Amino acid sequence: MGGEVAGPRLGTAVPAPPAAPSAPVPPGLRAASRAGIRARNLSALLRTVHLHGPRSRSELTELIGVNRSTIGVLVATLAEAGLVGEQPGAGSGRAGRPSQVVTARADARYALAVDLRVRQVVAARVGLGGGVQQRLELPAPDGGIDRAVAVVAQACARLREAAPPAAACVGVGVAVPGMVGGGVARLTPNLGWVDVPLADELTRRLGLPVRIDNEADLGVLAEQLRGAAVGADYVVYLSGEVGVGAGVISGGRPLRGVGGYAGEIGHIMVNPRGVPCRCGSRGCLETEIGAEALLRAAGRPPGGGAVAAAGVLAAARQGEAGARMAVARVAGWLGRGLALLVNTFNPALVLVGGPLGALYRAATDTVTAAYTEAALPAPREQARIALPAFGEDSTLLGAAELVFTDLLEDPLAPSAA
Repeated sequence: MGGEVAGPRLGTAVPAPPAAPSAPVPPGLRAASRAGIRARNLSALLRTVHLHGPRSRSELTELIGVNRSTIGVLVATLAEAGLVGEQPGAGSGRAGRPSQVVTARADARYALAVDLRVRQVVAARVGLGGGVQQRLELPAPDGGIDRAVAVVAQACARLREAAPPAAACVGVGVAVPGMVGGGVARLTPNLGWVDVPLADELTRRLGLPVRIDNEADLGVLAEQLRGAAVGADYVVYLSGEVGVGAGVISGGRPLRGVGGYAGEIGHIMVNPRGVPCRCGSRGCLETEIGAEALLRAAGRPPGGGAVAAAGVLAAARQGEAGARMAVARVAGWLGRGLALLVNTFNPALVLVGGPLGALYRAATDTVTAAYTEAALPAPREQARIALPAFGEDSTLLGAAELVFTDLLEDPLAPSAA
């Protein structure tokens, strides 16, 4: 018809339009691209030896996906920065000289890690490579934020004084038993804090960069990076002394929620006729499975925390009737709490961390029976209940990893002295 443009018949090849001439890549852009690739490779190498221990140059060549000459340049660059060292490797059985073994320099960079527990403050100096070099345990301070900051500052000063003279501190990581957002302890019921700018307060006092995060989130971070959850993409880490929280990994990534407050599993009401909780509600899960719940069930005085709870577990092992009944009651609630996590998050792995791990070890059969009864069959069949690789130190090591993040992402950036 008039006005129509005839198109190609069906099945007729249409010639491709001529390719536009490629524009030359500006030299500055090529240099920036090369610099970006080099930075990523430096980060990958340092992260590998930090998380997975010493590796030969041959192994690093395969893991990072570059050739041997590039590995040599990367190692030399990191060695010049004081971040890695080398030593002769053992013979591999193949002809030729053994490949050099690259190690993280634990004596060159370290993080200070602090676990703010309700009854004590645990602090450690953790070297690059993840090894604990020194550890301190101090009684938790009575009073408000000023006293807490003073105790943390005291612990950090002692750890820095004992560090190798040439070692540099990259910062301080703090595990907080409560809701954390933007460096602020938003709500920590068992410490009595509301909207405390903890990171800023500690930075002013210590003169070091400070990062804070929820204890359970840091516990699952440590276990995912180098502990019992390596290679697991769906993990829940249950933590608790007086309070109870959960750190969740879903699809290989932290499940944090829109404000970073996800995982406050301890404040789900499970017993409407239960005792009041410090959050202002009643019958929350942490009133049934925490250390105080065990002390209350055993008729012990309140306030003893994990140490007193361990005494109840010891008494139960020795056959004390009241202690055994208390352990059975609280272990049953722990099993139902685990079922709640499995039914909600459908994880492949649930780690029972902190002092709750001791209760799980002491009453595994009771916990398992209650868990099996309350968990839905399908997610229960896919979940494994286990203890964390680092015991009660998972949160402490997670706090250190929080601080190492910047160094691992950009190894050549200026670091704190």
